[in-house]
Amino acid sequence: MPPHCDTLDGPVVKAAKMALDKENVNLILPWAPAAAEAELEKAFRKTLAARKGSEEAAEVADYWFYETAVRLHRAGEGAPYTGLKPAGLDWGPVVPRAEAAIESGKPGEAIEFLLHTVNEALEEKFHHAMSKKGYDENNVAAAREYVQAVLGFVLWSHGLYAYVTGSGGHDEGSKGGHEH
Repeated sequence: MPPHCDTLDGPVVKAAKMALDKENVNLILPWAPAAAEAELEKAFRKTLAARKGSEEAAEVADYWFYETAVRLHRAGEGAPYTGLKPAGLDWGPVVPRAEAAIESGKPGEAIEFLLHTVNEALEEKFHHAMSKKGYDENNVAAAREYVQAVLGFVLWSHGLYAYVTGSGGHDEGSKGGHEH
């Protein structure tokens, strides 16, 4: 999974901060599976109580709440919690484009970027397979190279199709992952 659900500037921590600032647990609950609501609500109440203490207590409580929210989110994805990652990590070119699309309500740039990227990868895999096609039938090593190149194209294409159609990803249509 990409990215940044487990970073300090990711969407889960942003939602957790907003929930604490507005004292509204409903702002973080959608980021965890329904089965985790009670645990997250309990952590929220404890954090709000701890925030009434010293500034240091509030800081520790907030961080603990972020960790709890991210841990429950990751568990809902079926992914391990490996700790909070720092803010500002580079998640590549897709995440910022996808987030900008959601923010602006205009998906064009993200769609064009992804289509271009997929097109380039498919063309490269296809041309690699085609470059291996004219092998001597008595050259088993060359035949294996061709088979591997063909499988690279076909299986990558199939995997991409399966992911896009919802059989493997962090989206509402996926068979895996969690329910929000």
